[in-house]
Amino acid sequence: MSANPLEEVGINWRTATSEATSYLQFAVATAGPEFREETQDVTAKTTYLETQQDDEPVIRAHYHEVDLKGLVPGQTYVYRVGSEKAWSEWFQFKMPKKKGPVSLFYFGDAQNDVSSHWSRVIREASFQFPRVDFMLYAGDLINHEDADFEWGGWFEAGGFVHASVPVMMTPGNHEYAKGVVLSKHWKPQFNLPENGPEGLEEMAYEINYPDLKVVSLDGEQIDEIPAQKMAQVKWLREILENNPKKWTIVTFHYPIYSTKPNRINEDMLEYIKPVLEEYEVDMVLQGHDHAYARGRVTTKNNQEVLGEGPMYVVSVSGPKMYDIGDDPWMDRRAYMTQLFQWINIDGDQLEYKALTATGELYDAFILQKDGAGKNKLINKIPSTEERVGEQ
Repeated sequence: MSANPLEEVGINWRTATSEATSYLQFAVATAGPEFREETQDVTAKTTYLETQQDDEPVIRAHYHEVDLKGLVPGQTYVYRVGSEKAWSEWFQFKMPKKKGPVSLFYFGDAQNDVSSHWSRVIREASFQFPRVDFMLYAGDLINHEDADFEWGGWFEAGGFVHASVPVMMTPGNHEYAKGVVLSKHWKPQFNLPENGPEGLEEMAYEINYPDLKVVSLDGEQIDEIPAQKMAQVKWLREILENNPKKWTIVTFHYPIYSTKPNRINEDMLEYIKPVLEEYEVDMVLQGHDHAYARGRVTTKNNQEVLGEGPMYVVSVSGPKMYDIGDDPWMDRRAYMTQLFQWINIDGDQLEYKALTATGELYDAFILQKDGAGKNKLINKIPSTEERVGEQ
């Protein structure tokens, strides 16, 4: 994802270290192969990575990246990467239009058994909704921060979807080593915006569509490093103070409201929640708790009020599961359920659907925004019973 997703995308790929230089070829897509006569070549920026997870083999690789700028909103493009020695297949992507709906997938933690278990979730998502503008990951994409095999599984699970749809992600605690050291893989393999607080580039950042602002916060550094916590609070307040967008979504890993009472995140409640409420953020997309819940909560006169304020969502897409509580804020909850979420924003309406790994609708609602910018909630919860197990 680029900070300006209507006109820019970032593309990353990896080769052996023997490939010191790599290229991207791209063109406007055509109905037949004639685009091959109109390609442009771009030399990639190359980064060397040497990494090792515990006793696993040392990994040495080259990562290559290209920022494609000046693209035309609504246009479809093709690209491939490599060199004359060997090229990838041609991939195709479509830029969002200047006007019209914006849609996305939202995934909670994939984390464990990603290639074997999580793969069916992202593939079912693409079967159900073949065209979205971007995908959002709420942290813990993998389990061990520098496990090259696990990162390979994440890319393998997404396959051509990851090569065709822009992705944005916020780092979770499993993207960090002890001592808050970010995975060495993160910046070489992802090409994220650098418009956040100093020292948090590509972890805390914002993306802007005509009617939508999406903000990533680094929850691990909020939890672990006081200076970076306050820097993010200050930055978040500044960008929301002068926010002309009709809709605002904020994502981070540690939930404001957890799915179990004993997993409270005090720093998120004390420092982040007041900012979200003050600036009337519409939706907060989170992970970490390995269960599903969603509901609206705000604070008035030092009392929590249900059914108003931001819509908080916690979700999980991978197979690792935790027990779930039954707190009053939860309009819908789920235990032992792999889910993906489809969100579509069109004018004054935000439509939300949560579907299981088998494609069944599990939760749904609509937010309608009135002339004063206030949201009306229309629940569309299906009649199926909640999957909560024996609590």
